[in-house]
Amino acid sequence: MATKHPNIVMFAIDSVRRDHMSCYGYPRLTTPHLDRLAQRGTLVENAFSPYIPTTPAYSSILTGRDVFSTRMVSLGPKGPLDKKQPTLPEILRKAGYVSTCVGFDGGFYRGFDEYKTFEGWPAYEDRPARKAENLNAVAIPALEKMHKSGKPYLLFLRHMDPHSPYLPPAPYDKIFYSKDPCDKRNKSMEKLYQFKPFKDYLTSWMPPGCTDKEYVIAQYDGELAYMDACCQRIITRLEELGKVDETLIVITGDHGETLYDHDIHFDHHGLYEPTLVVPLVYYWPGHVPQGVRSKMYTLHEDMIPTLLEICGLQQYAKGVKFDGISTVPYFTKPAASSRSEFYITECTWQRKHGWRTPHWKYFQALEPDFHHKPKIELYNLIEDPEEAVNLADKEKELVRLMRNRMNAWIKKREKETGKPNPILEYKIGMKKYIGSIAAAKKLQAR
Repeated sequence: MATKHPNIVMFAIDSVRRDHMSCYGYPRLTTPHLDRLAQRGTLVENAFSPYIPTTPAYSSILTGRDVFSTRMVSLGPKGPLDKKQPTLPEILRKAGYVSTCVGFDGGFYRGFDEYKTFEGWPAYEDRPARKAENLNAVAIPALEKMHKSGKPYLLFLRHMDPHSPYLPPAPYDKIFYSKDPCDKRNKSMEKLYQFKPFKDYLTSWMPPGCTDKEYVIAQYDGELAYMDACCQRIITRLEELGKVDETLIVITGDHGETLYDHDIHFDHHGLYEPTLVVPLVYYWPGHVPQGVRSKMYTLHEDMIPTLLEICGLQQYAKGVKFDGISTVPYFTKPAASSRSEFYITECTWQRKHGWRTPHWKYFQALEPDFHHKPKIELYNLIEDPEEAVNLADKEKELVRLMRNRMNAWIKKREKETGKPNPILEYKIGMKKYIGSIAAAKKLQAR
């Protein structure tokens, strides 16, 4: 018997680079199983994670609020989420849902009935990393348990495969690379070895003496292909349980990843496009338009209002305030959009904020950063999509215009929330350093 409300399965992938997914045009076939869902659902071409990295991003995904409302602007927040703002599982509980979160231990992202963790931080000596298989080992029993309850359910999956360390199992470790990664004639890793804050961490999971950045990028792509196959295992179990047609599937990411772009190596800081742009796919046969590629602009805070409308659950969020809006009307108007410009922030390894439009991106450093980047950066995203030419000195009037638009929005949000810009409550400094995998794991823990 069909459930009254649809189940919801969210693949919330950590550090997924959208332009390395084959459904978004990447030449390597990295995500064939997810591609199939995208082809049969609605794929969004302009989805953004405006507040990076992990904690701000997931906070917006799970509350429908922006960074001024959540106050979550850093990987290391100063407090918990506001208990007055219900999370997605708390809203769904009113509609009779049960829920499981896989990838976080309980507490910070509150409201789930159960929390399951898995090993996602292996060292080089522990290779290969079977992150997605570890996730499936706890996620599938949780899925089966919720299925047996007879209630609609929310399964939230935080996949860690595209997050470093990139150590995919065979054959994915060599599927996109078969050369010698330690060829001494290759000098492409020299900049990485010169960057002291991240050198020890990055080299701890790379082959000793690795010289080829393309090898590391191929391992990232291998992680995507491996994860994709494991995601299909979840889909297969839904099919076996007869629940695919009763399940809304969402594919997205908390943020992207810089691989060797802008001298930010294999991490996710820097307000450049590889980190801000994320995948977004909605799939539910008969309820989400099939084969649509929408050009609408959407942010993480739009996700809950959109899910609620797709599932017909808006009544359970009466009185709940969201900063995002439902994007459902734009599924059938793929060239339209509810917004085109928005605020962007980062406040973990660097403290910066800015303003992005379809044509231009402006951001400023609130303190010097350890990459010694310019204080002001301005890029023409149409003519320079790689963000290679900083036009801040040349286009001073445009800098002033973009800064004024950003500051006007900040002032508006400060007035609406009655609180100052949360990014001003932090100070980072130049001495940031990440050493062991254990240290990185502890930093990420929530």
